Parts: sequence; C-alpha cells; structure tokens
Amino acid sequence: MTKKYIYKYTEGDGKNKMLLGGKGANLCEMTQIGLRVPPGFVITTEACLDYIANNRLPDGVMDDVRAHMAWLEEQTGKQFGGADNPLLVSVRS
Repeated sequence: MTKKYIYKYTEGDGKNKMLLGGKGANLCEMTQIGLRVPPGFVITTEACLDYIANNRLPDGVMDDVRAHMAWLEEQTGKQFGGADNPLLVSVRS
C-alpha cells in the first residue's frame, strides 16, 4: 500500500477536510487541541474514491483496518466482538 488511507485522530489535521471528511477532520482537530475524545481513526476519502474507481478496496486497506482495530483494543482494554467487555465503535460516513 503506497498511499496512507487511515489516520489515527492524533495523526490527522483539522484543516484537511478534503482528505479526512468533515467529521474525521473535526475529531482530529479536537484531539489535537486536547479535548477528551475517545481513541479512534479515520479512513480517508481517497480510500472511498479508489474503491469507487476500482470496485474494490485498495490493497492493504483491510489489513490496516484490522491493525487499527487491534490498536483500539489495546488502547481501551476492550475486545471488538467480545462478550464480557466489548469494544463499541461508531462508523460514520
């Protein structure tokens, strides 16, 4: 994967709405200025555009999503799909 398709909130920039989308950029901005935002990540608009153009996700994106989900599990001490302490996520478009 040559392009960066996923940004943690700590990596993103609130000024980059074209890449991160409005909601994603705002979450990154709030994180950057120190507001309490749960850990998370943004899948870029480029990933969406590449999906539309090629009718499939770019190579490596799902592996990167899985890696970021594992990172969220580490950050929160919760498990995605877990019965006892489930990691709950919000997906926006």
